[in-house]
Amino acid sequence: MTATVMAIAAPLTLGAAGEAGAAGDHPIVFARYTAAAPTEDLYAISPSGGTTVKLTHTSTVSDVMPSWSPDGKRVAFVRYEAGGAIDGIWTMSTSGSDLKAVPGTKGATDPAWSPDGKRLAYAKPVGTQREIYVAAIDGTSATRLTHTADDDLHPTWSPDGKYLAFNRADAAGNSRLMKIRLSTLAQTAITGPGSHDAMPDWASHGGRIAFSRVDASGFAHLYVVRPDGTGLHRVTSARFNDKYPSWSPDGSTLVFTRGGTDDADPEHLYLVRADGTALTQLTKTGSHDLEADWRP
Repeated sequence: MTATVMAIAAPLTLGAAGEAGAAGDHPIVFARYTAAAPTEDLYAISPSGGTTVKLTHTSTVSDVMPSWSPDGKRVAFVRYEAGGAIDGIWTMSTSGSDLKAVPGTKGATDPAWSPDGKRLAYAKPVGTQREIYVAAIDGTSATRLTHTADDDLHPTWSPDGKYLAFNRADAAGNSRLMKIRLSTLAQTAITGPGSHDAMPDWASHGGRIAFSRVDASGFAHLYVVRPDGTGLHRVTSARFNDKYPSWSPDGSTLVFTRGGTDDADPEHLYLVRADGTALTQLTKTGSHDLEADWRP
């Protein structure tokens, strides 16, 4: 599959309310680093291309794993300290100002903002593994949802806020998608044992979950599945590693990271329709562009 070349659009501008410069244009936030600047900062870009906007400017700490609030006014993210320890989850306005640490999230990763804007789900270490938690935006009322000997990572909310999907990685190196009902904590497997599935993202429309799977090809490709485990289909199939999918607000398109087979290769953001058509390269610098999240 060959990427199409996108025309350069007008530069993206983000106001305090998180609005993009063009009406109806929902920006994409992501983490970027380069060989010359190995600490990561957060950037935003329009899905129609154009100039990126740098949101954080940290020379000694890394800001990663961004997640838009449902109203588009704030971004939650993970900050790594200079020594590599995880400082925890922070939130900020879309201008990069009004930084607030979320208490009680030391070591936590993978923040995901709830559809009602009142809670964050995240993965947090308990002993040697990670478990899924939910807390209020101010860090209060933190509740541990999972209790396993495996690593539970990358929570993503159902549109009605009643479920979380996440990936569960075991000691044998397998990872499958799981679903948990918040009212009962009942858990259901979405994908089968022996899979290598990670990084789920639940669409706000259409009842579909996108994720990255290392399949029989040996490469990571994007797949889509219904929350009940039916309707599985592959979206991408190139000999590259495709990961970190995030749905567009209308559920038609995914933004994701595509990288080569070597860590030295740049990683770029791409867009693709859910049926695998209209593949488009979005970022083109010699950087590593990761963990994109499309503004609701």
